[in-house]
Amino acid sequence: MTDDIAYLAADTLREFTEDVFIKLGVPPKDAAICADVLVTSDLRGIDTHGVQRLKIYYDRIKAGIQSPKTKITIVKETPTTARIDAGHGMGHVAAHRAMEIAIKKAKEYGTGAVSVGNSTHFGIAGYYSLMAIKEGMIGIAVTNARPAIAPTFGVENMMGTNPLTIGIPTDEKFPFLIDCATSIIQRGKIELLSRTEELAQPGWVIDKEGKKMTDTTEILSALLQGRAAFLPLGGDGEEFGGHKGYGYATAVEILSAALSGGPYLKDLDLRKDYRLGHFLMAIDVGSFIEPETFKKISGNICRELRSSKKAPGRDRIYTAGEKEYEMEQIRRREGIPINRSIQQDILRIKEGLKLDQYNFEF
Repeated sequence: MTDDIAYLAADTLREFTEDVFIKLGVPPKDAAICADVLVTSDLRGIDTHGVQRLKIYYDRIKAGIQSPKTKITIVKETPTTARIDAGHGMGHVAAHRAMEIAIKKAKEYGTGAVSVGNSTHFGIAGYYSLMAIKEGMIGIAVTNARPAIAPTFGVENMMGTNPLTIGIPTDEKFPFLIDCATSIIQRGKIELLSRTEELAQPGWVIDKEGKKMTDTTEILSALLQGRAAFLPLGGDGEEFGGHKGYGYATAVEILSAALSGGPYLKDLDLRKDYRLGHFLMAIDVGSFIEPETFKKISGNICRELRSSKKAPGRDRIYTAGEKEYEMEQIRRREGIPINRSIQQDILRIKEGLKLDQYNFEF
């Protein structure tokens, strides 16, 4: 432990997280999926969606907001598509199953696409793109979420942070994987900053009068009350492309809600019926070109971008997924950092579920 930061081995954290979900009533196989999504997020340095969210799932299941058991029903299916209902269970399990279906269809027909309705938060979208990448495919994953983003020229939180994620295999040690929200910042980052009593950057969040907000604790409260909103990628107005982020967020909202026949915008408020929609797609590159040729070309593109002329004072250019790959190598060696606030959550959950076999040295 250093400066209130403890480091836990990924396997230990995964085992604990899995046991927490099992104790909450999640079937063992499903609990393993949920735990793997969270720990993968932490390993890749996406701390906003890792174990810090465990207490949120714990609270939601305890409160009956979502079911620990995920009853998946296929509502409609064609050779290349499917629409499934997640039974308001674990979003991680539903999205995992959806991508499995998409991959299976892509192997047979070249492309598979699945919409998911009646679901819940599914962790990092990139996890499901990685599933496709491991099969040599392109993976796309999107989801809507509870209201957070204001439309360009607006101040009301209307759409979720709505990630748009695309993963592409390469001939390198790591794939190209762009996994980010369509807002300039997302709720998990604000939650993480609030835990450490840090301020948000001016220009991330606005209130109902369009004024900048920086107090992260106040922001979280105001978001729930509809008194605050994130700005879309590009920020306020059109000068720096805020309308582009707004447009992409809207596309994700439509893909997630309209293809699954689910609620959208303000109807996803936690105070109402919180039922998310997802959309996942797998594309078999072998249906277009010899896979090794595809991987070499995609790898060449990334390498040429990284080797291009650097800006003054910059010694390195990255491509999407590179930093996360490097972070994973570090954290597999050194452990996953757990701050004081998350340590306290872990200890409360451990005590509440009587998981006495774990002796964390916090």
